[in-house]
Amino acid sequence: MIAGIILAAGASSRMGSPKALLEYRGESFIQRLVRVLSPVCDRVIVVLGYHAAAIRPGIPGAAVVAINPAPERGQLSSLQTALAALPSDAEGFLFTPVDSPAVEIETVERLADEFRRRDPATLLVIPRIQTPTGPKRGHPVFAARAIAEELLALPPTAMANEVIHGHIPQTVYVDVNDPGILTDIDDREAYRRLSEAAK
Repeated sequence: MIAGIILAAGASSRMGSPKALLEYRGESFIQRLVRVLSPVCDRVIVVLGYHAAAIRPGIPGAAVVAINPAPERGQLSSLQTALAALPSDAEGFLFTPVDSPAVEIETVERLADEFRRRDPATLLVIPRIQTPTGPKRGHPVFAARAIAEELLALPPTAMANEVIHGHIPQTVYVDVNDPGILTDIDDREAYRRLSEAAK
């Protein structure tokens, strides 16, 4: 069993409105991510915090909602909120921020296939794309159950990357031709570029 985690608890202060509700190719960010992740996930968990009342009605019924009681603590706190609700039979999980809505379903399926048939020593499966400045890693990140325990043990001031980077020898990088793995919509200008590219 693989659980999917969508991190959507942020304040969206630079955007000025909830990023989860922005539109991309006829769907909201949150609707698209739930649809793209659902085929490979037995459960999709959406973490809400700021703007929860506005976002919740737009979440497809296939997903479950977890509320981060302290979203001001940052993204790690949202990830820990979801991991605390991880089903006991989940062998692994994937996670992605809601402001990365453009990953293609074929990419997610390929990552899931790689994760399911990985060597037992492999703890992470991460997409990677070649750019003019070299290879870059993106989302979603697939992780074994053992990674959940390490992330849950981190103090509030830590970052998830401390765990991820600590397991580079146990990581498989999957090279893809999908710029969507790098999409990061933080402000209006980034959203404008995404919308233009989608036309």
